[in-house]
Amino acid sequence: MSDLWVANSQRDTVAAMAATDTSDATGSTTPTKRERWMHQWKELYSEVITTGLCTGCSGCVISCPHNVIGYDHGQGGFKPFHLEEELGPDNCVRGERGCTSCTRACPRFRTWEEEAETRLFGRTREAGDPAGIYRDIILTRASDDFVHEHGQDGGLVSAILIWALENDYIDAALTSYVGEGDGSQWTASPGAAFNKDDVIRGAGSRYTYSANPLAFDEAIEAGARKIALVGMSCQSSIVPVMKSRKIGKVGNRFALNIGLLCSKSFDEAIFEELFELKYGLDRRDIKKTNIKGVFQIWTHDGGYHEINLKECHAWTRDGCNHCPDFAAQHADISTGGIGKFDDWTLTIVRTDLGSEIIDKMLEDGSLIGRPGDDDPGAIALMQKLAAKSRSRWPEFAWEKPALLPAPAKK
Repeated sequence: MSDLWVANSQRDTVAAMAATDTSDATGSTTPTKRERWMHQWKELYSEVITTGLCTGCSGCVISCPHNVIGYDHGQGGFKPFHLEEELGPDNCVRGERGCTSCTRACPRFRTWEEEAETRLFGRTREAGDPAGIYRDIILTRASDDFVHEHGQDGGLVSAILIWALENDYIDAALTSYVGEGDGSQWTASPGAAFNKDDVIRGAGSRYTYSANPLAFDEAIEAGARKIALVGMSCQSSIVPVMKSRKIGKVGNRFALNIGLLCSKSFDEAIFEELFELKYGLDRRDIKKTNIKGVFQIWTHDGGYHEINLKECHAWTRDGCNHCPDFAAQHADISTGGIGKFDDWTLTIVRTDLGSEIIDKMLEDGSLIGRPGDDDPGAIALMQKLAAKSRSRWPEFAWEKPALLPAPAKK
């Protein structure tokens, strides 16, 4: 643990104690003014980026009003870095002058989970909520056969985006796209979807990383004012953290937040170094991938292959090693393909907005639904994987009870 981290922690603990309500002689309380947020790139760099807490979500990049934070898209990278060199890589001239946007947007900086949950739910997660706070869990699938066929599992995310675009909930969605035919179909890159064709083009799972929020500028330049974010767990926490810490210019543009259940993503080298060298699977021949206890691979010639996940661990992306959030707990709707039904999506409805959209889609026939209890094993697995992911949060980081896994049942 660095001396800087200890100093910052002690300083903020004292500030937090000073910011609590004070009682007068009658016993009534008087709220005190919240401490001014003063944290900048210097703290973000030392506490998150260089410690392994950084997931590469790119929230700091899109929030920077001065465009001085770059992003390393290369394998083994996926990290933000400072573009200016006046004060070195670990400090920022604008930060020294009072700019705090990057730390306000970071969903791994200090009390990020507490702030996100209070913003979304009015309370923090308790020990019995390993997969986060939610209203309902159901199983869904797209009613449109074309959408269902091209989407992953039940095609839920594609169906939601198409419906939300057509019903004026959003103007654009931040998602990912891939190349075609030459192996680049497994190299994902951020992109904005503006219509049904765009959504279908980005459908499916790759399990390699894409910092989808980086498509924000593309959406804004096209005139979008109401934006959906589709992202892995780490990315889905950006939106409520931004709104809680008042990054209004960027945060207020997000109108819908869809989170993908995610235990980890893999370095793209896994295709050559494991799938091809050991199993003879050329990435150009791979049609579809999925993870359901094993790494599933379908090839264009109709073949099907299963690879033990233990063999894949060596290619885990660095940014996933300390991530405590499997269940995308800060999204409006969290989705995943776990469970016994290959063509249905486990759907975790978390917020008022999430409930409104799912209810309307079920009512107008855009979605087909069934009770989550039809697959209790999927719900149990989600809770188990969520608790396991929480154990990754390191001791040197800012500890809060909400980040600890639920106690084991006796």
